[in-house]
Amino acid sequence: MSRLIIRGGMVLTLDDANTYFEVGTVVVVDDSIVSVAEGTADIAPEPGDEVIDASGKIVMPGLIDLHYHTALGKGYNDHLPLWEYLDECWYPIIRALDDEAAYWAGMLSYTESIKNGVTTVNDMYRKLDSLARAAEDIGIRAVLSNDVALDEYNLDTLADNAAAFATNHGKAGGLIEVRIGIEWLPLASPELLRDARSLANELGIGIHVHLNESQTEVDNSIERFGMRPTELAYETGLLGPDTIAAHAVWLSDHEISLMAETGTHVSHNPSSNAKLGNGIARVPEMLAAGLNVGLGHDAAECNNSADMFEVMKFASLMHRAVRADSSLMPAQQVVRMATRNGATALGHKSGQLTAGYKADIILIDTNSAMFTPMLRDNPEHLYSHLVFAANGSAVDTTIINGEVVMRGRELTRVNEQQILDESQAAFVRIKNNIVVVRR
Repeated sequence: MSRLIIRGGMVLTLDDANTYFEVGTVVVVDDSIVSVAEGTADIAPEPGDEVIDASGKIVMPGLIDLHYHTALGKGYNDHLPLWEYLDECWYPIIRALDDEAAYWAGMLSYTESIKNGVTTVNDMYRKLDSLARAAEDIGIRAVLSNDVALDEYNLDTLADNAAAFATNHGKAGGLIEVRIGIEWLPLASPELLRDARSLANELGIGIHVHLNESQTEVDNSIERFGMRPTELAYETGLLGPDTIAAHAVWLSDHEISLMAETGTHVSHNPSSNAKLGNGIARVPEMLAAGLNVGLGHDAAECNNSADMFEVMKFASLMHRAVRADSSLMPAQQVVRMATRNGATALGHKSGQLTAGYKADIILIDTNSAMFTPMLRDNPEHLYSHLVFAANGSAVDTTIINGEVVMRGRELTRVNEQQILDESQAAFVRIKNNIVVVRR
């Protein structure tokens, strides 16, 4: 039985005890971690083993992008507030998608993520057959959900989501999962939310939904339903420990308590929220209430970057700035949000380097000005550099499910130049076919 041996690196395990080895070795068999140990002497390679020399590199769990949209139109018509941006840019593009464009959009998005150290994406988009094919081809762990809305909005339906589940859930040896996706309450009804919960329960899968992203969304919900978005989600049974609520910027105290009561998870997407002018989520209050909060980049159209290191930095600095409190969102807590908390939200046995957990691992090259100076015997210094100094270009190696899918910043399964060329052509083709329908 051959092994993957990652030896000699600075091992940040993110386990319950925050174990750190200044020099350590991680051993992988098949798709799982079998040992994490200090030093290198006790792990002798055997014939057939693959050995990665991690000297000078941080070895840590892969990042989990908890709110994600595959995207094709980065930087296109993006200087608008949320509602106008959706009508002018996002919806026209995804309504015009064909299967081929969706495939290359997925390949492009997943390429950027893998190169930035992301091993799992929680991706709400359309054409899930194409996304699943892209995820399987490139080797990323992907949780996919449809963009479900009322029929009049010409997006996806619960029937589409059920079909995507039947076709794709469990593909690629379990790397591909399917959840129920709800676009947001302005395009939904109480009946749709109840039906979504019923379907999720029937299929035994979770839910991915936008909630309380903008003040206009809250106002729309109060006007149409007489209650705030998260209150309606609670009343219709949509919330729960299998639900991930994206954004949650405009939560009242009561809504925070409803999320805590139901065990609902939150994806905090600070850079997207800032770019769209949606505000700053009340994350300190969420954490104080016991909510599990992970991190997401959202989409390249409303972020322009899938770099989760950038998201981590925003996640700390924005709260410190607005509250004039430098003690908020310390670096280690933010790294855990981007790893363990995301895994918890998805119900995955990943997000930490512990025997028995999935081998989703990244290696960070510290031989650069980003990480110099660095006290290697002080893990807090490493966490600080990861959150406040680094960006995704520092990721040297990405391992997903025990397979090296990027080595020395080169993707191992696919031709990156072909992905760039094909996705460029797909965007131009789709852009020429879009129709803007304003409310």
